[in-house]
Amino acid sequence: MTTQPMTERPTRRAARTQRPAPTTRRGGVRSFVYGVVGVLGELLITLGVLLLGFLVWQLWWTDVEGDRAQAEIVRDLDFVEPAQAAADTGPVVAEPRRDEPPAPMAEPGHAETFATIQVPRWAGEPERPISQGVDRPTVLDVLGVGHYPGTAMPGGVGNFALAGHRVTFGKPFNRIEEIQVGDPIVVRTADTWYVYRATGTEVVLPRDVRVIAPAPNQPGVEPTERSITLTTCHPMFSARERYVVYGVLDYWAPASSGTPAELLEAS
Repeated sequence: MTTQPMTERPTRRAARTQRPAPTTRRGGVRSFVYGVVGVLGELLITLGVLLLGFLVWQLWWTDVEGDRAQAEIVRDLDFVEPAQAAADTGPVVAEPRRDEPPAPMAEPGHAETFATIQVPRWAGEPERPISQGVDRPTVLDVLGVGHYPGTAMPGGVGNFALAGHRVTFGKPFNRIEEIQVGDPIVVRTADTWYVYRATGTEVVLPRDVRVIAPAPNQPGVEPTERSITLTTCHPMFSARERYVVYGVLDYWAPASSGTPAELLEAS
C-alpha cells in the first residue's frame, strides 16, 4: 500500500496562495475620477467666488460710484441759485406760473448734461442729472438719467422722454413704482423749474416705442400737451419689460424766484 507524502497537501495550498495579485486597474480609474472631480470642484469654487465678486461690484459698488459721480455732476452745473430769504424765514417758495413757459432750450450735444430731476415721493433720494442720449456706455452707466434724442425738451410741447437704470450705476429710477397719480416730478434747467404731475403708469415691452411718441401712445398725432415720460427696466433685475410713468406740466417758475413748494415740503 502506497502512502501519500504528508507534504503533498501543504504544497497544493501553497500553490493556491501564489496566484497573481488582483489588477490595480480599477483603483487607477477610481483615483483618476477622484482627481477630475477634485479639479472640477476647485474650478466651481473659484467660479463661485468670481461670480460673487462680480455681483458685489455690479449691484453695490457701481451704485457707490454712480451716486458719487452723479452728485459731482450736479454740483458742477452752472445753475442759478434759488432765492433765499433772511435766515429767520428760510427759503423763498417759487411762485407757480401757468402761462406760456419760456421757449424750450435747443437739444444739446450727445452726453451733455442740461437739467436735473427730483421726485419728492422718493424722500432721501438725491437730485439726479439729466444728459442727452440713452445709450449705456456714455450716458446711463456714467451720467445718470438720459434724454431720448428727438423728444421734447423740458417745458416744450410734446413728450420730454427720459430713461434711467432701476438697479446698478446709481439706480436713479429704482423707486419708480412708488410714484402715484398726482405726484410732482420736478425738472430744473439752468434758470427754470418745471413741475410735472404724474398722470398714469404702464408696463410695456421694449419694442413699444409708442410711449415716447410726441403725443404718448399716439404715434403720428400732433402733440398739444407738455408731457413727460419716465422709462426703466421691469421687473427688478430684468430687462424683459419696461415700466413707464406719464405726466403733464403743471407749472413752471424762474429758478431765481425761489424753490418749488413740493421740494421744500419733501425736505
